[in-house]
Amino acid sequence: MADSYDVIVIGGGPGGYVAAIRSAQLGLKTAVVEKDKPGGRCLNYACIPAKTMLHTAELLDHAQNSAELGVKVKDASLDWEALAERRAKVSETLSGGVKMLWDKNKVTWIQGEGSLDADANVVVGNETHEAKAVVLATGSVALAIPGAEFSERVVDTWGAWSLPKLPTKIAVVGAGASGAEIASAYIRYGVEVILVEMLDQILPAEDKDVVRVVERTFKKQGVEVLTGTPISDVDAGAKSVKAMIGEQAIEVDYLCIAGGRAPDTEGLGLDAAGVATGDGGKIEIDEVQRTSNPKVYAIGDLVRGAALAHKAMEEGVVAVETVAGAPTHPVDPDLVPGATFCHPQVASVGMTEAQAKEAGKKVKVGRFKLGAVGAGTVYDDRDGIVKIVADSEYGEIVGAHVVGNRACDMIAELVDTIALEGGYQELARIVHAHPTISEAVLDAARAVDGWATHQ
Repeated sequence: MADSYDVIVIGGGPGGYVAAIRSAQLGLKTAVVEKDKPGGRCLNYACIPAKTMLHTAELLDHAQNSAELGVKVKDASLDWEALAERRAKVSETLSGGVKMLWDKNKVTWIQGEGSLDADANVVVGNETHEAKAVVLATGSVALAIPGAEFSERVVDTWGAWSLPKLPTKIAVVGAGASGAEIASAYIRYGVEVILVEMLDQILPAEDKDVVRVVERTFKKQGVEVLTGTPISDVDAGAKSVKAMIGEQAIEVDYLCIAGGRAPDTEGLGLDAAGVATGDGGKIEIDEVQRTSNPKVYAIGDLVRGAALAHKAMEEGVVAVETVAGAPTHPVDPDLVPGATFCHPQVASVGMTEAQAKEAGKKVKVGRFKLGAVGAGTVYDDRDGIVKIVADSEYGEIVGAHVVGNRACDMIAELVDTIALEGGYQELARIVHAHPTISEAVLDAARAVDGWATHQ
């Protein structure tokens, strides 16, 4: 038997590295098993690289289209090699920061692939590490679609963000958050983009009012948006990919599949340790992330709820606080905000209007355009909206939806209000700084009762 620990975390992504740090803060001897780099997929191959690339797309768009704002830039262009270098540097910097935090908190990094044995200890290579508790945090893997296996020209989301050179034309299959972000970046890079979604709207999880704003903007930017459309007859050649989208034949440099992900549980030894799985192979847990084996906890993309880094982080905290016997507060999946960093950004929490009605709730809705507050015009952020879905009897906010240039920052206020059991009535009386985009939240709350002062 190799070294023993109070807690071993398998997976060093956002959920795993935060769980390890919190575990060590609570005085538990802690190790992380990670085969690649500190920060895992999200930091090195997904969330952070994507947002780095999107930031450059935003800057390029500003440089090329800001003459009416009084800023003229001649010959603004994209340096693909420099962008790739910056993307790598950003991830390297943050990965190094995670390693620094592990060292600071005396977390041991065991490099390799971890699995559970029958006693729910952790096997890495030829060594078995004893653990009083194990946190599974291995995240998820990309899924291909029938008839289109991943290859040099048929890529997953990381493949799309790390193409060797800027393509002329791409197709993105799957218009959820990841697909919408890829389409949004590449259209602003000057690439022809086809965005394909088999369901009847892009961003299928979002409220229809919000989606209409995004789809209108995408089409204005030049994205070819195809919804309710299947893809078939994919033929990946050496230099291009041919396919049928509905009845339309296409040929693109790359086909990106951003349609779905599956829990990364292969090789974890779940059966050996008696860890039960359910729908879609996700690990079954209780409210404090404990699995059917009371020694084993699971977080993030491995368990129920949205596959979001910030959800995984908080679940990791709950898991190790439970192990330590410290006071904790279970994560409510309904209070985890969604955030999509396309342009315009989309953020939401709770139910859409349609979902609330389907659940039998009697609701009132407040909608308010960002362009109606002063800051919307000042900061050229006029097309978006804030939408609040509220219970008509007591005023509870059951859903909130924002689309705009900084929607992902704005959603926190609405999450806080719901979490602290405030209703739209309280939100309608909270003083907001002027001139800020957040004033649209104030007027959206007032709009529920029909007294928004700026529309």
